[in-house]
Amino acid sequence: MIGAVVSTAVALASVRPQLSLVAEPARVQLDGPGSQTVEVTNRGSSAVVLDVQRAGFALDLRGRPRIVSAARATWLSVKPKRVAIGAGETASLRVTARVLRLSPGDHASLLLLASRPLSTTAVAVRLRLGVVVVLRVPGKVVHRLAVLGVKARRLGAKRLLTVRFANRGNVTELLGGRELVVTLWRRGKLLARLPVTPRELLPKTRGIVEVAYRGPVRGAIVCRVGGKPPGPPFRLRL
Repeated sequence: MIGAVVSTAVALASVRPQLSLVAEPARVQLDGPGSQTVEVTNRGSSAVVLDVQRAGFALDLRGRPRIVSAARATWLSVKPKRVAIGAGETASLRVTARVLRLSPGDHASLLLLASRPLSTTAVAVRLRLGVVVVLRVPGKVVHRLAVLGVKARRLGAKRLLTVRFANRGNVTELLGGRELVVTLWRRGKLLARLPVTPRELLPKTRGIVEVAYRGPVRGAIVCRVGGKPPGPPFRLRL
């Protein structure tokens, strides 16, 4: 009986989903005009037909990707625009970028890979996959990241600090990691160093990061945001 249960579990684990697609790389970075190949693998049990389209790409305030109704990037092209991929097979897409009259810096767009509907009894199954394409146009690179403000609010037993940023430069900035920490001070004494979960901030956009403080200190404190040297002080109450 135990052997039958194990065999059934193994059989269920080996069943492939009907639709499953993987694109590699999931992000294409092009420094100037050029091309790169994206491999799309069908890991599902059914053959699929993909329509490949361009779409606008943005990040919301918290850094989550989203599709926007902006004009499609004229600098981006892909071939083929429709491809059939059998179960377990891989197809290649050729992504090409042209500089045209673009300003120096980073320009982001999105390739949407949308499968044609597959009929499963009365349900039509579809799948969409996005590949981010970033083109860096040669020229003067401007890094201009500004901290707009910090707010604190209670969330249960902890305090949640929300830091607002603006990227006024022309390249994508990484918020978080070793280059950016939030520090809390009182009377010149360091109370806490709060790491920031890394996220990107696209050029000419704004965003926020949130960090939690669980320490015992309450009342007036000074918050600084930055690496070395730290940023300007923001006075808060925890």
